[in-house]
Amino acid sequence: MSCRHCNAPLTNVFLDLGFAPPSNAYLSAADLRAPETYFPLKLYVCDVCWLVQTEDYAGAAELFSHDYAYFSSTSITWLEHAKHYVDAMRQRLALDENSFVIEVASNDGYLLKNFVATGIPCLGIEPTASTAAAAEALHIPVLREFFGERLARTLASQGRQADLILGNNVYAHVPDINDFTAGLKAVLKSGGTITLEFPHLLKMIEGAQFDTAYHEHFSYLSLGTVCRIFEHAGLRVFDVEELPTHGGSLRVFSCHHNDPRPDGNAVSELVRAEQVAGLHELATYRQFQRRAEKIKDDLLAFLVEQRRAGKSVAAYGAAAKGNTLLNFAGIKPDLLPYVCDAAPSKQGKYLPGSHIPILPPAALQERRPDYIVILPWNIASEVRQQNAAAAEWGGKFVVAGPSLRVLD
Repeated sequence: MSCRHCNAPLTNVFLDLGFAPPSNAYLSAADLRAPETYFPLKLYVCDVCWLVQTEDYAGAAELFSHDYAYFSSTSITWLEHAKHYVDAMRQRLALDENSFVIEVASNDGYLLKNFVATGIPCLGIEPTASTAAAAEALHIPVLREFFGERLARTLASQGRQADLILGNNVYAHVPDINDFTAGLKAVLKSGGTITLEFPHLLKMIEGAQFDTAYHEHFSYLSLGTVCRIFEHAGLRVFDVEELPTHGGSLRVFSCHHNDPRPDGNAVSELVRAEQVAGLHELATYRQFQRRAEKIKDDLLAFLVEQRRAGKSVAAYGAAAKGNTLLNFAGIKPDLLPYVCDAAPSKQGKYLPGSHIPILPPAALQERRPDYIVILPWNIASEVRQQNAAAAEWGGKFVVAGPSLRVLD
């Protein structure tokens, strides 16, 4: 396999999680009686451009199916994040009814509905029918296609270049990152702005966040590498913000390479911080596997200990990162009988690989488990707040990484 950006040979393994099904391929009861598709889940790091990327097996069409079950609006925290973003961009970029906004991977309209409410014309691009339909019900125009240079040039030829192109947690999900980036340039109006949000590779390494690795994430991104990819496409990253979302993310601001806006100091400062942290040294990446295995071993030991002690354990959050962890650890319903999730699209189904049933949150109140393992640790505060009633029966919350902790 060659690097998806610079085409250099890939020989350095960053993380090997064995074989796993796609992490958002939730199963029905009927599916449990059929064979399940597994793909290798192995990450490499390119020692030329330092792009971390999955091994080339699963394609986007196999991962983002028509009944894709991730709906952004399920998380209250994420809805608030989206609204704050829209308010900030309207002010910073002076967006009004004469502007045009494109969101790539617009999901269920969680963000664009805020632009619609203010009368700013927008377009969502979303290939998964289930989420696109939810957005259309909110009167958001949606193109049900995968985004790339070909689609972008078609839009540009129709006079639909954007003043603002945004993509939240999509840049890591595209198999051809060069084609996607070329598409951003093609559909960006002169003087326009691109913002992309994605989990920061530096935070992934610092926090041993190996469970953010799954097939839908083709790339794991540092700012330095993103700057290089954008430059190759004729774009320029001129500003960056560090965000707390998803365990630590970046929001990059980009423009055409000849845009008069100057580069902010934040870009050069963060690129230097990545270098100091060792993101351009193979030794940094070679230590990661051992840390992932310790988190797996500690969770298994905890679950076995509770079963022997006669304690009951449940999980909360049928999230992709939870599926990565559970499948890597080989955890099944004998150790973790059920997981609760607020998304109706997931309830009544089963987690891929582990086949753990997904129940509504009310099951916690009914069954009163002694421990609740929060799988989407990035929204642990929200989960604890929504399930504060657990204190009534002495239930305790647990997170697995970067070290196993029973929360006070």
